[in-house]
Amino acid sequence: MAQERKKKAGVLPPDGGWGWMIVAGCFVVTVCTRAVTRCISIFFVEFQMHFARDYSGTAWIHSLVDCTTMLCAPLGSLIGNHLSCRVAVILGGFLASIGLVLSSFATSLEYLYLSLGVLTGLGFALCYTPAIAMVGIYFCERKSLAYGIAMSGSGIGTFILAPVVQMLIEHYSWRGALLILGGLVSNLCVCGALLRPITLKEEEACPLPVDSECGYSTKPLVAISPAEEKQLEAERSKQQRDSKQRCLQSMQEYHFLLMPDFLVLAGSFLFLASGCSLPFVYLVPYALDVGVSHHHAAFLMSILGVIDIVGNITFGWLTDRRCLKKYRGICYMVAVGMEGLCCFLIPLLHTFALLVPFSVLYGYFDGAYVALIPVVTSDVVGTTYLSSALGVVYFLHAIPYLVSPPIGGWLVDTTGTYTATFFLSGFALLSSALLLCTANIIRHYQRVQRNRSKKPTLEQCEAQQADFYTTKNKDLLIINTATS
Repeated sequence: MAQERKKKAGVLPPDGGWGWMIVAGCFVVTVCTRAVTRCISIFFVEFQMHFARDYSGTAWIHSLVDCTTMLCAPLGSLIGNHLSCRVAVILGGFLASIGLVLSSFATSLEYLYLSLGVLTGLGFALCYTPAIAMVGIYFCERKSLAYGIAMSGSGIGTFILAPVVQMLIEHYSWRGALLILGGLVSNLCVCGALLRPITLKEEEACPLPVDSECGYSTKPLVAISPAEEKQLEAERSKQQRDSKQRCLQSMQEYHFLLMPDFLVLAGSFLFLASGCSLPFVYLVPYALDVGVSHHHAAFLMSILGVIDIVGNITFGWLTDRRCLKKYRGICYMVAVGMEGLCCFLIPLLHTFALLVPFSVLYGYFDGAYVALIPVVTSDVVGTTYLSSALGVVYFLHAIPYLVSPPIGGWLVDTTGTYTATFFLSGFALLSSALLLCTANIIRHYQRVQRNRSKKPTLEQCEAQQADFYTTKNKDLLIINTATS
C-alpha cells in the first residue's frame, strides 16, 4: 500500500540513477534513427545510377524518411502518453527494421518511397519523440547535459556508420547494406525495454488522459428497482463529470499551442527544418561533383558526425552553467545563425582540404542546436507538456523535410550547380535565427516599457507626499477642534 501511495503521489526528477540508462537508451535511439537517416545520402548516387533517375526524383527517398519521421511524431507522443514510451519505441523499432529489410528487395524508386520512406520513417517516428521526452522527465538540473549526451548519438552514429555503409555498399552492394542496417535498427526494441516509466509530482496536478471513455453505458437493459435506478443515476452523473474533466484535461494537454512564445518558436522551427536537411543530402554528391573520391566524400560525413558530438556535449554542458542557463535561447540562435553562414560559403570550396573545415564548423553548430531543441522547448512549455510539445515541434519539421530536398534537386537540375541549393539552406537557417532574435528584442522592449510605466516619476512622488501631509494636517486640525 505504501508503494502504491508513493507511485500515486509522484516523485521528483531523479537527475541521475536510472536516468543515465534512459540517456543511454535515447543515445542508441538517435544512432539508429537520425544517424541512419543521414547515411541514406550515401545511397543517393547508388540509387540514381541503378534506377537511372534524376536528382529530384532520387531526393524524394530522403525527404520521405525525414517527413514521415516528423509528420508522425505526434503519433509517437500519443502512444507514449496513453500506453507507455516503452511500447512506442519497441513497436517503432520493429516497423523500422522491417522497412529496411523490405527495401533491400526494391525494384523501383516508388518501392523505396513506400518501404524506406514511409514504413521506416513511421518506425523512426514512434521511437524518436518518446525517447527524447523520457530524458526530460528524468532530468531537471542537468537537463542540458543529459540531452547533449543523448543527442550526440546522431553524430557518433554518423561518424561510425558513414564509412561502414560505404564499405558495405562496396562489398555487398546497396541491397546488402540495407539488409544489414535493418538488423542494426532492430536494436531499437532493446532500447525501448530500458525506458522505465515514472510519474512526476508535476503531473499529478494535471494528469494526462489515459483512456477514451465518453461516459456512455454499454450494459444491456434489465428491470431495476427505484433504489437501483437512483444509484444508476448517481453513477451516470459521476461518469458525465469524469468525462467533462477528461475533455478539459485533453484540451489542457495542448493549451501551449496558444502561447505566443511557442508560436514564435514554431515559426522558427519551420525555417530551420527548411534548411538544415539540404547539406546532409547534397554534401556527398557535391563533393563527388567537384572531384573528391568516394571514400573522401564519405569521410566528410564522418567528420561532420564526430564534430556533431562535440557540439552536442559542449553546448549541453555550457548551457547548464548557472551564468548561461538563462541565455539558452540566445545560444540556440547563435548556433542556428552560424550554421546558416557556413552554407553560404560552401559553393566556394572545391577541394577536399577546403571541405573539411566546412564539415567541422557545420557539424559543431548542428550538434549544438540539436541538443538545445528539447531544452528550449521545455523552457517554453514546461516539463509536464514536453512530450506533447515535442510531438508538435517535430511535426512542424515534416513538410519542410519533405519538400526542401526535391526543391534542392530541382535547383541542381535547372542550374547545373549546387550554389542555389546551399544558398537556399543558408537563407532558411538565418531566417530562423533572425525570427527568434526579433521576437526577443520586441519582448525585451515591451518589458522595459512595462517597468518604466510602473516606476513612479519624481512629480508623482512629490504629489503623493503633498497629499499625505495635507491629509495629515486636516486630521490634526479636526482632533484639536474636538479637544477644545
